[in-house]
Amino acid sequence: MILIKNIKIYSPKYIGKKDILLSGGKITCIDECIDFQSKNLKIIDGTGKILIPGFIDQHVHITGGGGEGSFKTRVPEIMLSKLTKAGITTVIGILGTDGTTRSVENLIAKTKGLKEEGISAYAHTGSYEYPSITITGSVKRDIIFIDEIIGVKIALSDHRSSSISTQELARLASDARAAGMIGGKAGIVVVHIGDGELGFNKINELIKISEVPIKTIRPTHINRNRKLFNEAIDFAMRGGIIDLTCGMHEELSPRRAIKEAMKVGVPVENMTVSSDGYGSWSRYDEFGNLVKIGVSSVNAIYEEFKAMVLEEKMDLELALKFVTSNIAKAVNLYPKKGTICSDADGDVILLEEETLIINTVIANGKIMVENGEAVILGTYE
Repeated sequence: MILIKNIKIYSPKYIGKKDILLSGGKITCIDECIDFQSKNLKIIDGTGKILIPGFIDQHVHITGGGGEGSFKTRVPEIMLSKLTKAGITTVIGILGTDGTTRSVENLIAKTKGLKEEGISAYAHTGSYEYPSITITGSVKRDIIFIDEIIGVKIALSDHRSSSISTQELARLASDARAAGMIGGKAGIVVVHIGDGELGFNKINELIKISEVPIKTIRPTHINRNRKLFNEAIDFAMRGGIIDLTCGMHEELSPRRAIKEAMKVGVPVENMTVSSDGYGSWSRYDEFGNLVKIGVSSVNAIYEEFKAMVLEEKMDLELALKFVTSNIAKAVNLYPKKGTICSDADGDVILLEEETLIINTVIANGKIMVENGEAVILGTYE
């Protein structure tokens, strides 16, 4: 059990300076003063700190992305402390370009491994390609029967995609939607959108020709260029949820893109932020030849949140939504995740109040990071 005393709590909404008790992996009590004694109780003094929900990163290549520059460019698997030191207590794993040397089986094995090591982890079936790679032979069965799988991944408007047709996309979305309803999950289609000229064309066509709710389709990387971002704003204004990627475009960094979108009326709850961590970023010439490749960091989601508050002077309550509660609601995990309230999972971060430096990270009621250092490491760290 952990008792944190005298700490300012953001749920993301500021609820005051209080005491908070975590036990059994849950938040069990929040009160003005908790007077509780137990030989198994650890007491943390929260003076000078703030407490926020653990970050949710919904787009991480936990088994490693890459591979576009031959076998030597396959990114290795992520280690536990890379996530926890970035404040990530819930991660959603995905595949990317490579659905051949990578597999959904391996993705789910890694997801289960991260859960065993102490954090919460979920995944999407599929990859860039279509027909989607799966475990059971069916996207619908994967989502319904495999606990960790909550949706499916696909790619559009990208030379690495399978050039899926609108009708095929509609069928995929319908299957994901129905599976989510049956399995009690999000049942979403995460759409990687590349730099191609088609942009949102097929998504917009899908919305016109099918009965699939607009929130079933989750376009990501929408801040990679101005044209795509403008299309994304229109999509979000119609009720869609858009995901902004950290480190993709300086002018359209999530913090700047969000402020711009809010000015034209995009609902706050329709925007989320993710890192694309451990995926490879790549640059291509006009003929599609690989020019440069590198690896994205999961720490980007924390750095982006911090920049929202300290550089862009965004209200802390607002900035938190894009990396906690908005995501939890979007993937059907709220209020288990993404908030500070009684009976929510014990996923919290203690930040230094002035600098927002991470001091302590607690996942499922267990201290993973203390005084900025990982105290629980992954199996092979």
